[in-house]
Amino acid sequence: MNREFELPLGVDLEHLLQKLRSLSWGASDILLAYARGEKPPYGFSKALNINEGGDGPVSAADLAVNKWLLDGLKKEFPTAKWTLLSEESAKDQLTKGQPLNSEWLWILDPLDGTKDFLQGTGEYAVHLALVHFQRPILGVILLPESEELWFGIYGLGAWKEDRRGERAAAALSDRREPSDMRLVASRNHRDERLENLISRLSLGDVKAVGSVGCKIASILRGETDLYISLSGKSAPKDWDMAAPEAVLLAAGGSFTHADGRVLLYNTGDIRQAGCLIASNGLCHEKLCDISVEAMESIDPGFSV
Repeated sequence: MNREFELPLGVDLEHLLQKLRSLSWGASDILLAYARGEKPPYGFSKALNINEGGDGPVSAADLAVNKWLLDGLKKEFPTAKWTLLSEESAKDQLTKGQPLNSEWLWILDPLDGTKDFLQGTGEYAVHLALVHFQRPILGVILLPESEELWFGIYGLGAWKEDRRGERAAAALSDRREPSDMRLVASRNHRDERLENLISRLSLGDVKAVGSVGCKIASILRGETDLYISLSGKSAPKDWDMAAPEAVLLAAGGSFTHADGRVLLYNTGDIRQAGCLIASNGLCHEKLCDISVEAMESIDPGFSV
């Protein structure tokens, strides 16, 4: 994107950031309450289990945060020329093969890391991304359990805030050789092909983490350097990747397909399929080249 950061006409950046803060910390309160089996705030109902005729904490938490975010953005910016798309409402908005007719698009994931939410690992997140002409320009990653709120704005940088509003800049590592790099990998979505690819990269270490948002946050802190998404029977969706990509790119990292193609959103296909590589950016092309060559033998014909 060789252009300057912009927003829809009439939307002020500081006003938008302030609202995103309040919405994010409100979403954090909601998710923490459901995770602990407590009565959630803001008038949302306590989760019912299956025996009580309900769908359990995940469905209740998803729907509550979805409503909180969508209602909040609509109320605060009633005339903004953007469209709101959430994982929870996508089935009612999308037609396969047809992009939404919107120059500006919010892509939201009210709860990324469902299995980790259920397992109590604390590694779940909320994603909000503003996409302009199929590319993310602003991203938010909320990590409720660690009380981290990450912002990334194209051309303006990336940082995290706590509830008091204290900021800390992203701190990507300076590791630039694959043998020194730490991979952050899925705890619940790993197959033999990914294990083979990891082996071919000859990395220094591997750390298992849940949500994509939590994985990218570990790169933003400098704890890890590399994340790989390798599609199997299913692929991650737009709402899994848009906000994490936006924040990582704003911090100076890289996030592409293994063949160097950028990720595109709102294409008519919500799947982000292939071999996707996110890194601190210092040897991204080398990592991509190794991965492309490795996949030619690991899974011939696989589209990276």
